[in-house]
Amino acid sequence: MTDPLVPAAPFAGTASPTSTKLAPAVLAAPPGSIGRSLTVFWSASRHPASNGTLLVCAAVGVVGAALLVGHRLGLGAALVGLAVWAAAAPALVRRRAVGDLVTAGLSVALVGVVAVRDASWVVALCLVTAALAGAVAATSARSASAVVLSAPSWVAGAVRALPWVMGGAATLVGSRRRQLLATLRSVAVTVVLLGVFGVLFASADTVFASYVPRVDLGLLPGQVVVGVLVALVAATLADLALAPPGWSDAELPPGRPMPRGEWLLPVLALDALVLAFVLVQVGALLGGHRHVLETAGLTYAQYARQGFAQLVAVTALTLVVVAVAARRAPRTSERDRLVTRAALGVLCVATLGVVASALRRMSLYMDAFGLTRLRLFVVVAEVVLAVVFVLVLAAGARWRSRWLPRAVVQVVAVAMLGLALVNPDALIVRHNVAAERDARLVVGLDAVYLQGLSADAVPGIARLDEPLRSCVLQRIAVQAPLGLADWNLGRERAAQVMQARATELPTRTTCRD
Repeated sequence: MTDPLVPAAPFAGTASPTSTKLAPAVLAAPPGSIGRSLTVFWSASRHPASNGTLLVCAAVGVVGAALLVGHRLGLGAALVGLAVWAAAAPALVRRRAVGDLVTAGLSVALVGVVAVRDASWVVALCLVTAALAGAVAATSARSASAVVLSAPSWVAGAVRALPWVMGGAATLVGSRRRQLLATLRSVAVTVVLLGVFGVLFASADTVFASYVPRVDLGLLPGQVVVGVLVALVAATLADLALAPPGWSDAELPPGRPMPRGEWLLPVLALDALVLAFVLVQVGALLGGHRHVLETAGLTYAQYARQGFAQLVAVTALTLVVVAVAARRAPRTSERDRLVTRAALGVLCVATLGVVASALRRMSLYMDAFGLTRLRLFVVVAEVVLAVVFVLVLAAGARWRSRWLPRAVVQVVAVAMLGLALVNPDALIVRHNVAAERDARLVVGLDAVYLQGLSADAVPGIARLDEPLRSCVLQRIAVQAPLGLADWNLGRERAAQVMQARATELPTRTTCRD
């Protein structure tokens, strides 16, 4: 029998089923030690990269150098995030790796957030999640162990891709040496002619000079470095797509099952404790402000603020308990599996009640003290934990969990996309202004905090009443996009608002009057 949440499989160098056609070297790996798996991994790319792969990676590197260096994060960076998968996508399609394609698509979409949102904290979260999702997709990670190892596996893949690319380049140069030299000579002469005549024509006519693109040679070193790195990223993704690591399905050895009575006692005790807490929360929710004031001596806002962090910790710890308990659960008979499903299922459902309580507390707290970036982020994190518990329930019901680790990564990616979609900084403005108008805010509207928001919030701030609107807008730095590579939807909208209201913004230094 297999563990319901952690499938039993030795940590061996077995090949991924999808890699058998593209990486035959993996099939030669005898099952056994990690050392053998690493040996197979390093020998998987013995054949040099194809000419098509080299050309695609080189083109992606040139695009990356042109769109990233000297530009703010925007549409250019989003296009580069899409382009780096150009060489890997065909291999994923040929392998019919639907799960990897979905995860890679989420990674590309997360990078695309840089063209939509200006808030640096949202962009940073999306880029970090995109890197994780991209590593999981590139390494074809399916098990929990492989997901954890996906980042170092991707780094190892980058090291492996270097000789793969260099071998392909050496083969290309060796077979077409004369043709390449002739092409380089032709390109060099073309550049010299265009440069000399272009400078002369530009100096002779100012109108013509306005159409001549300006080349900043000071950016050239940075462009070379960035171009090489972007090309290496594209090559690494292609190499891993052709020959994913043999440990993409690897699992830790299954835990030794405990006797049913010894295992059941602590789990049932925790079930009872969590259920008791949830029942108390239901009473407080139904009783309202008066019940809380009489029983705890606290206002509703104070009660909501108290214990939120502890409830988040309880949710996370319960997830750990479920994972450990599932590994050590008795599973020798159908009765054992039924008991395991029931005990852990009750714990997961009860924990969803804890999540609901935590979210309700945060909702009450935000009504009284306002919405901030941190409060919004912890709400999203708590919702993600709730979805993970639902996935765990589904895995336990089916007694299969091979799909669970990658599904969790995809849930996190979707959550970050959802966070970017709701436009958090603009949501903060709308929520806090509405709470103040309804007289729900205890501390009043924090104008100084609004001044620290990004350009995404400018359209919402522009709808505030004077003098607060002018006070906040004058402190928010908005730079209009300088070109296509810099274009960003949030900054574009903010620049339009600021330009339309430029004559309406008086010079102010404080927001007190």
